[in-house]
Amino acid sequence: MPGMVLFGRRWAIASDDLVFPGFFELFLRVLWWIGILTLYVMHRGKLNCAGGVLLSSYLIVLIVLLAVIICTVLAIVCVSMKGTICNPGPRKSMSKLLYFRLALFLPEMVWASLGAAWVADGVQCDRTVVNGIIATVIVSWIIIAATVFTIIIVFDPLGGKMVPYASAGPGHLDSHESSQLLNGLKTAATSVWETRIKLLCCCVGKDDHTRIAFSSTAELFSTYFSDTDLVPSDIAAGLALLHQQQDNISNNQEPEEVTSHSPGHPQEVELDAELENCHHYMQFAAAAYGWPLYIYRNPFTGLCKIGGDCCRSRTTEYELVGGDQLNCHFGSILHTTGLQYRDFIHISFHDKVYELPFLVALDHRKESVVVAVRGTMSLQDILTDLSAESESLHLDTDLQDCVAHKGISQAARYIYRRLINDGILSQAFSVAPEYRLVVVGHSLGAGAAALLAIMLRSSYPQVRAYAFSPPRGLLSKSLYEHSKDFIVSLVLGKDVIPRLSVTNLEDLKKRILRVIAHCNKPKYKILLQGCWYELFGGSPDNFPTELDGGDQGHLTQPLLGEQSLLTHWSPAYSFSSDSPLDSPTKYPPLYPPGRIIHLEEEGASGRFGCCSAAQYRARWAHEAEFSRILIGPKMLTDHMPDILLRALDTMVADRAACLSCPGQGVSSVPW
Repeated sequence: MPGMVLFGRRWAIASDDLVFPGFFELFLRVLWWIGILTLYVMHRGKLNCAGGVLLSSYLIVLIVLLAVIICTVLAIVCVSMKGTICNPGPRKSMSKLLYFRLALFLPEMVWASLGAAWVADGVQCDRTVVNGIIATVIVSWIIIAATVFTIIIVFDPLGGKMVPYASAGPGHLDSHESSQLLNGLKTAATSVWETRIKLLCCCVGKDDHTRIAFSSTAELFSTYFSDTDLVPSDIAAGLALLHQQQDNISNNQEPEEVTSHSPGHPQEVELDAELENCHHYMQFAAAAYGWPLYIYRNPFTGLCKIGGDCCRSRTTEYELVGGDQLNCHFGSILHTTGLQYRDFIHISFHDKVYELPFLVALDHRKESVVVAVRGTMSLQDILTDLSAESESLHLDTDLQDCVAHKGISQAARYIYRRLINDGILSQAFSVAPEYRLVVVGHSLGAGAAALLAIMLRSSYPQVRAYAFSPPRGLLSKSLYEHSKDFIVSLVLGKDVIPRLSVTNLEDLKKRILRVIAHCNKPKYKILLQGCWYELFGGSPDNFPTELDGGDQGHLTQPLLGEQSLLTHWSPAYSFSSDSPLDSPTKYPPLYPPGRIIHLEEEGASGRFGCCSAAQYRARWAHEAEFSRILIGPKMLTDHMPDILLRALDTMVADRAACLSCPGQGVSSVPW
């Protein structure tokens, strides 16, 4: 950091990113040089043949050329190891070295071409020498192709537009020309991101919803990434430092006082009841994923159990069940929920942007009509997730400021129309009029389930919702408070999704900027120690990340994210109405749904939770505890539905065993 400027444009790579690729190339080049030198020394006496002079000249020149390349790459590695992330001053000679290194590719390409031509010319020499030269020619072209591929990867389409603005002074910020330039940059960035997203999602349809989702996602990415000069390795180093800093702070804090209640205490009884409900309804949320999750959870027996359903046609049986692509899905749903075919009112695996699969079933054990919404499983679902701007909800309530995540609210509105307009809920309650309505889901499905429950509450006042690992950026403050009466959210460990929102991502970006700005270690050391720490643990306090006061002057290049032209206009920093970038009201602070049960891990179970079974304790938590993204190896695995199911199995079994201990008694678990 900052990104290197070569040929008059910025590239998505910093001058301290060449340590590891340089070492790798150096290793290959040295081995190659030793091999060619050995080939020449051992077989130069066999080059007294037709065309042997050409081959001898080829090997001698290649040995010299490789020696020059090795020395250049070694210099690049040594220079790249100097300085810190935000102090590129000691690496100011890097651009000249890279120009020289790139210039060496021209003679290398010419010589590789000549070698290929001479070998193809039918040289009558020792076969070992000829094969060795063929190998050197092939290796040359492989390295050249890899270099071209690397250049394509680190090419920044906006590099040519960003470089002229980086040197603009603060006095230029308020000028009309600056505003026009920034508007142009924002438009260009959005266009680039939209093109990238369309290429990644080329197999997704091109309907109106998809086009809107492309545009919304592109605006989110361009707004988030436009105000910093971070390259990907800077983000990786920042996350590694944040994880160690976070663990260091946690280790130095006083242990939290855990308030324990007797088994008969109202809060404890309610927590036990809701945990049992969560354990029960999580089966429906998992069933909504269909056969992929079932096979993943049962890798050895799953396919055998549902194989018959995949191959058998049930067209005569699907009188009460509607939707697309059932077969395997339906078999897995029956095995996951333990229900019978007649208990299902509707199953739909129709999947488009803003349109999620869902199922409706009669749960006789809890006497409820269950609507389960599927979580993220496709590119269409990801686009729904990333449509993160806010939109107003029109509800039959007196609440003010009813705002929610646009993509998820659109998905909830789609299911609402299906349930009401198609008469699915009317059909369900005509079969079981005394049952109550319960809406459940996991991840994206949890957010849609929470919003769906809010929409249905005016018609079904007794509705309940269980949101498993819901996204944080979902509801406005008023809707969050309103949802506490009938929605329960469940969060496992350090799961990143219940902490994920545009506001929290901005906070994470600022923390990354701050920690790498104060780091006094080179990036390659940060990444090496970070990898070791993630894999094997260690002490987080033996790695200094704060510059001494006297060292602050060594920062020769300020962070673009802190005091550059682009940051001045960023929604995260500027709240002026005439800002050329999006107004911050497009991404206001949003909150998770309902009351939150947090399953916290006790003790250590391995860095990735695969070495031994983890132990958890459950407690009621406040939403403010999820207002910051936590970095750790389990931040992604704790979100997986199978891990959450396993944790709930453990929690419910442990609490049931505790309640049945002698002298404790067994308390009933109310609905």
